Amino acid sequence: MIAMPPTTPLLFDTDLIRRYDTAGPRYTSYPTAVQFHDGFNEADYRAAAARSNQAGGPLSIYVHVPFCDTICYYCGCNKVVTKDRSRAAPYVDDLAQELALQGALFDADRPVDQLHFGGGTPTFLSNEEMRAVIAAMSRHFRLKTDDSGEYSIEIDPREADARTVAVLRELGFNRLSLGVQDIDPAVQQAVNRIQPIELTRTVLDAARAEGFHGVSFDLIYGLPHQTPDSFRRTLDTVIDMAPDRLSLFNYAHLPTRFKPQRRINEADLPSAADKLAILGHSIEQLGAAGYVLIGMDHFARPDDPLALAQANGTLHRNFQGYSTHAECDMVAVGVSSISQVGGVFSQNTKDLAQYHEAVRAGRLPIERGYALTAEDHLRQRVIMALISHFRLDFDDIEQAFGIDFLTHFAGSLAALAPMQADGLLSLSPRSIEIHPKGRLLIRNICMAFDEYLNPEGIQRFSKVI
Repeated sequence: MIAMPPTTPLLFDTDLIRRYDTAGPRYTSYPTAVQFHDGFNEADYRAAAARSNQAGGPLSIYVHVPFCDTICYYCGCNKVVTKDRSRAAPYVDDLAQELALQGALFDADRPVDQLHFGGGTPTFLSNEEMRAVIAAMSRHFRLKTDDSGEYSIEIDPREADARTVAVLRELGFNRLSLGVQDIDPAVQQAVNRIQPIELTRTVLDAARAEGFHGVSFDLIYGLPHQTPDSFRRTLDTVIDMAPDRLSLFNYAHLPTRFKPQRRINEADLPSAADKLAILGHSIEQLGAAGYVLIGMDHFARPDDPLALAQANGTLHRNFQGYSTHAECDMVAVGVSSISQVGGVFSQNTKDLAQYHEAVRAGRLPIERGYALTAEDHLRQRVIMALISHFRLDFDDIEQAFGIDFLTHFAGSLAALAPMQADGLLSLSPRSIEIHPKGRLLIRNICMAFDEYLNPEGIQRFSKVI
């Protein structure tokens, strides 16, 4: 029988959160993308793919579609804002070419257990263009046809209808992630994302009618004009729609880095106290509705595969967030996308013209990357265990890497001592256990094991809350 995760109440301690609310990585990878460098090249990636084939096992594929019809002022993603739909066709051709280049590197018998389309707005592509991408992928990779994989796509409800959802299901997608952010009209106006709730309901209802395995909602707290009361009303509506998963992202206002954010009036942003209140109330609401905190800002129903994977010790974290497919190397295609294959990270160029030029010349469009060292693999294992399972057994690490944990990580354990005193975790001679109040601050705990952080580099990241 599969173990069901407990719906443990989270202890929301405002004073603790204020003290620990520093900048830090989200640890979708370790090392983080800050360590990527342009000395990494196509030959390095090809060697990594060969190592991946020796190890074997299933694959994960990520496809990045950068186009958006309109700009959301809060967005920090790599995107191309355009109303010219004709720009999608040549990009689809380029994706097909890159899929051919990538597919030639991997053994044909390796199944694709996980597939994810992100953006941008993946449904900027027409239904026929989406069919063309999946057809190209099927020619070069072994896609599952029995609905047993986790095949997901991000949806902007303003860019989809019931027909779109039916086509996606026909193509093999079985999970949807809907961008909602906030339902309040004043908030939507302030961030240039006018999205009547009826549009979201239409896509959600269509997904359920078509037999999708699950639907997740993305929400953002800290946006202009949000208040604890207004966001409570948003969550009431969302909970009534009963998505299987929820992501509650912190809005990081970094207008010097992300130009669209300069259109947001800082005076309209909620105060630090209100922002914390929004988060605290949201956690209470979601807990009362039966959602389980998966980690940081992700929630799921107790019977959702993410919650079950966490309870069973098989949850993983990668560039797509929390994942149930820890065993998969990830092949990523499209501008700016990041692959994780054979012990390396590899990122494609962010420039659309350079991407086109590379794939048309028969080259992988790699701009930079990173090959993990033995120490990186060790620390990656530690950080991913903590951020996914909220516990770490030293014996497991010692057996896997042949080290004495207490000696090797003496400095890290010393850095955790104040966190133990604050009730975030318990340190025993052979393990680390994260307490409920430490789950929101798991990024801080993981940072104690990050070999690359320094006061200057830490400013590259968003605040943890």
